[in-house]
Amino acid sequence: MPDDMAKGKESQIPTNLRLLLILEEVAARGVAVKPSELTEAMGLPKPTVHRLLQTAEAEGFLQRDIDGRAYGPGPRLRALSMNTMSSERLRTARLAILKSVSDEIGETCNLTTPDREGMTYLDRVETSWPLRIQLPIGTQVPFHATSSGKLYLSTLRSRALQGYLAGAKLTAHTPNTITDPEALARELGLIRKQGYATDHQEFLPQMVAVAVPVLDAQDRLLATLAVHAPLQRRSVEDLLGFLDVLRDGARRLSQLHAG
Repeated sequence: MPDDMAKGKESQIPTNLRLLLILEEVAARGVAVKPSELTEAMGLPKPTVHRLLQTAEAEGFLQRDIDGRAYGPGPRLRALSMNTMSSERLRTARLAILKSVSDEIGETCNLTTPDREGMTYLDRVETSWPLRIQLPIGTQVPFHATSSGKLYLSTLRSRALQGYLAGAKLTAHTPNTITDPEALARELGLIRKQGYATDHQEFLPQMVAVAVPVLDAQDRLLATLAVHAPLQRRSVEDLLGFLDVLRDGARRLSQLHAG
């Protein structure tokens, strides 16, 4: 873009709005974004974009990707997103949906969102059974050992997934945890095809789970809706019998957050 056009575009965007628009663009893309891509998309001069990115990085709203050049959401932007999703109006409606799913299945249901190091429990509705597995709101669980985490990993682009498999420490939480990168890659390929993920006592002994995706308006994974239960009461096959119930709940949650 010629300098005069860039300056004209810059003058049209109020100074106090430019950083917000950059954060919005990074969040909307869903992948790490290079400064040159933001310059092209927003029509701002390179020095302006670099200065704003440096500010956002210094304040924790953005952070550099592993390549050192592109930028993705930082801890403060992720916290802002979770706090927005936890607003009173949305949470009241969301809990009503979770409760209806939990009541129909008769087991604990939870909603998790991906964070930098794992999946974080955003909301949950407990079963009325006295035997239950306690994982309170705010708990972070590993990607590779949970149904929700594996579901999220299955949605990553090839390069991002390869980077994760090459660098992640696949800790064995139980004898069933998948700790071999190649075996995990095969499992994620299956999840990608079937559209749901399972946990066969991979995170906690005697706990099984099934997770389905909650999608945003661009059909990207926004969160996961999962049901888990003690093996003494349910098998994975039992929980898969409620797949339609879970998918309907996920669809309603998607519509709620799209509105």
